Amino acid sequence: MEWPDVSVEPHRFGGIEFRVGKRELGHIHGNHLVDIPFPKVVRDEVVDSGLAEKHHYLPETGWISRYLRAPDDISTAIALLRRSYDLALAQRERYSGTASAA
Repeated sequence: MEWPDVSVEPHRFGGIEFRVGKRELGHIHGNHLVDIPFPKVVRDEVVDSGLAEKHHYLPETGWISRYLRAPDDISTAIALLRRSYDLALAQRERYSGTASAA
C-alpha cells in the first residue's frame, strides 16, 4: 500500500487484492498464498527460476502462485508483487504516451 497509486480491495474469491487503477497486481488468500498475473513470458521466467509455481487453478495462464510457507517466502512474494506493479506502471505509461500522441 505504500507504492503510489496502489489500492487494496476485497478479492472476489476471498482475501484481498492490490490494484493500480483497473489492473490487478495480485491477491492474497489468507496468510498462505499469493497469486499474481504476469505475461506468460514473465510467468515462465519466474516459474523456471523457482520463485513461484504456475497458478494452482489456472496453470495455462500467465498467473503464478507463491505459497507462504517460511519467512523468506514473504519477501519473495513482495518482490514478485513489485514486479507486477512495475509492469503495470510501464504499461500505463505506454498507453498514456500513445493516447497523448494521437
